[in-house]
Amino acid sequence: MKLILGMGLTGLSVARFFKSQKASYQVADSRQSPPLLDTFIAEGLTEGCQLGPWKECLLEGTEEIIVSPGIAMSEEIVIWAREKNIPLVGDIELFSRYANAPIIGVSGSNGKSTVTQLVGEMGLAAGKNTAICGNIGIPVMDALSDNVDLYVVELSSYQLDYTNSLDLLAGLVLNITPDHLDRYPDFDAYIASKISLYPYCQNKVVNLDESATTEIVWDCCFGLEKSNQKCEFRVETDQGVTTFFNKDEALFGGEDLKIVGKHNMSNVLAALTLGHLAGLSNKAMTQAVSDFKGLPHRLEWVVNMDGVDFFNDSKSTNAISTITAINALSESYPSLVLIAGGIAKKEDYSAMFELIGEKAEAVVFIGEAAESFASNITNCAVEVAQSMAQALSIAKCYAPCGAILLSPACASFDMYEDFNARGEDFKRLLAQ
Repeated sequence: MKLILGMGLTGLSVARFFKSQKASYQVADSRQSPPLLDTFIAEGLTEGCQLGPWKECLLEGTEEIIVSPGIAMSEEIVIWAREKNIPLVGDIELFSRYANAPIIGVSGSNGKSTVTQLVGEMGLAAGKNTAICGNIGIPVMDALSDNVDLYVVELSSYQLDYTNSLDLLAGLVLNITPDHLDRYPDFDAYIASKISLYPYCQNKVVNLDESATTEIVWDCCFGLEKSNQKCEFRVETDQGVTTFFNKDEALFGGEDLKIVGKHNMSNVLAALTLGHLAGLSNKAMTQAVSDFKGLPHRLEWVVNMDGVDFFNDSKSTNAISTITAINALSESYPSLVLIAGGIAKKEDYSAMFELIGEKAEAVVFIGEAAESFASNITNCAVEVAQSMAQALSIAKCYAPCGAILLSPACASFDMYEDFNARGEDFKRLLAQ
């Protein structure tokens, strides 16, 4: 008997797969009313379903447990299973057992969704039936198909925690900055979770600009600030003109990118390196880069209104991602107004507060962290708003030109279901 813990999107995809395979399984969730319960019922996936607080009797007759990534390793049900030596795996390991096409794995604290999507679009431009899946939105078990030529999978640390076996053609940890410290005992534990990806890689790819991966014995590398002759792809800037190269061959210019900021130049280098390892042509990859407009809620340009550009960066839920967004836009706009706030994470925000004072005309804070964040800002105007609508109204008063940026640096759950809902509300208000 297989036991699926968690009745979210991951659990749903695994239950669907087991049903299609006519495998014996049961599902369980510590919540009395999981959000997807009606879907499980409608698809006939609730046989043996148990809801509510974990009970040790759940483990009776269980030969393997598939754990959803939202369930921490510190939860009782996981501890009980380890004590009984019951194997614990995640959907990524399960997926790897059945995938019959090469897999590219992408992890990192920031930018991994952009790199995953861009590599996937490079595969599509090359005429390959490419599945873009994992933490980016489509569960890997839903993407599993005999018709796929290439899988490009975004891997979170939570997913890697429950992975013991995985076969990747190539893998990359793009960067590592403090995040999810409510889940891990310290930053070192989070780093260890991220770099656990590398033993599963036939080709280990590292970002030379990331100090946390300098000890990895790599097969391929790239770097925006740091580069060496072994880099397959590099960027050069001469008299303000930026050019991307494959060895000595010029591919395209920085002006050809529709995504902004130095961090996105690094993301493009990462995608080119991974695409090259997947056997994709420079022509196909160049076309994909030229067409790529970025992902929703990731420094997404929304509209120009009365000479002001509005950017939705709702996906930025930690300090470093908001710092990256501020730096990216301040390079192009003489005036920047920031909207930030929500549920603060257990991290050091001091560098972000200092940068806001240096580069923002004004900042409007929302959500649970608004008052505490506001008390840390000097050298620019500071406002606190009770809603996104009020925040936008205030921001417009400080921005006769330039850009207004939603980049919260916080989780969204005090005001919204998730960062997607927060970003969509921002865009909806601008469309009125």
